[in-house]
Amino acid sequence: MIQDAFWGILIPFLGTSLGAGCVFFLKKSLSDGIQRALTGFAAGVMVAASVWSLLIPAMEQAADLGKLAFFPAAVGFWLGILFLLLLDHLIPHLHQNSLQAEGPKSQLQRTTMMVLAVTLHNIPEGMAVGVVYAGYLAGTAQITAAGALALSLGIAIQNFPEGAIISMPLRAEGMKKGRAFWGGVLSGIVEPIGAVLTILAAGIVVPALPYLLSFAAGAMLYVVVEELIPEMSQGQHSNVGTVFFAVGFSVMMVLDVALG
Repeated sequence: MIQDAFWGILIPFLGTSLGAGCVFFLKKSLSDGIQRALTGFAAGVMVAASVWSLLIPAMEQAADLGKLAFFPAAVGFWLGILFLLLLDHLIPHLHQNSLQAEGPKSQLQRTTMMVLAVTLHNIPEGMAVGVVYAGYLAGTAQITAAGALALSLGIAIQNFPEGAIISMPLRAEGMKKGRAFWGGVLSGIVEPIGAVLTILAAGIVVPALPYLLSFAAGAMLYVVVEELIPEMSQGQHSNVGTVFFAVGFSVMMVLDVALG
């Protein structure tokens, strides 16, 4: 079980690293259309993961409350929303810089904001993986090894474009490929760290599991609505982002149901 958890918390980080590795194979920065598609895909994965891997298990965990089984999920969900709302006040929004004039300084500033935003938004994803594996290690019946693996794989898939979205602009601004790669990799390091810390606190986590699962769901959905949807909807042909949102949602839904 411990080995399953070890590899499970590393899989999302591997997804980020593989995405950042695109900088070694692609010569040009990602086009707006590709970025919209990748962002839409990531958003779809996160929404499906929030529902099937986090909110539904949270309510199943609280089934002994009967008709009030929704209560821990609702409370945790809103705590996650408010937590990200607070962080967004501390760190400016990524899409606020999207309307700035495109010059070297503003482009560098936007890329810096993108790195900060992706790093920040990886925190709830790391928490989600850690909470699920904490429940699995504790022997919680509603969380199986396959179900936890499905969440890890889904987040890894949506982390792949995030790694590329970080490393490619850094390279386009003149940064060496190696440094641009590590910039993308380091944006995802908070995920395994957050997951490990959550698992280490398993004694505290397991009794509050319904709240923590839904907290991660609320935080992830806040990221989708506040950051990813505006990014994928910019410019012409915004329906590309919508189509890939549906693709990402479908992939994560299939993973969760098939493996869960």
